[in-house]
Amino acid sequence: MRIATGRILNILAEAYPDAKCALLHETPFELLVATILSAQCTDERVNMITPRLFPRYASPEQMLALSDDELADIIRDCGLFRAKAKNILATCQALIERHGGRVPGRMGDLVALPGVGRKTANVVLANAFGVPAIAVDTHVFRVARRLGLAQGDTPEKVELELRRRIPRKSWSQAHHWLIWHGRRICHAKWPECPHCPLRDFCLAYRTGSVQYK
Repeated sequence: MRIATGRILNILAEAYPDAKCALLHETPFELLVATILSAQCTDERVNMITPRLFPRYASPEQMLALSDDELADIIRDCGLFRAKAKNILATCQALIERHGGRVPGRMGDLVALPGVGRKTANVVLANAFGVPAIAVDTHVFRVARRLGLAQGDTPEKVELELRRRIPRKSWSQAHHWLIWHGRRICHAKWPECPHCPLRDFCLAYRTGSVQYK
């Protein structure tokens, strides 16, 4: 079954013209920390937590004034808060020791930081440095596979497939479109297929492999 990638992207662009990163931030460092916090946590909750953290602790040096327990207490309403506190402080130390306290703009340098995987690195590259990137979170993973844009069974495989299928200039925006579509219509449980502008192009809908409202 042929997948109309170009048509899918055009429809997503029309449906979500204002799609952008939902994490509140002003600097690459704030975005890095917010993205680490967002693992297994909603962006909405992260945006409730970061105002308690920034701007008082808005640099690696300032953040390192906190102990593991002090940072964990600030972010405690975020999932896995103790592990995240430990990783954030370790990352702050690494930023100072390896990068002069600045967030690097290269994938290899980012994924070498504690608690930073490809998804987090891609979010930072795309939104802080304007580097074309596709961050595969749960929404992108689910929506891309349902549409037929990817078949991989891991985020890494799906990212590779999307990079091959989507023009490089559209990678970052397509990432936001897929996230917004997953949040608004293509839910994990009971997607709203009858109201979806992509239903005629969606592999899961056309093959009847998804249960919907």
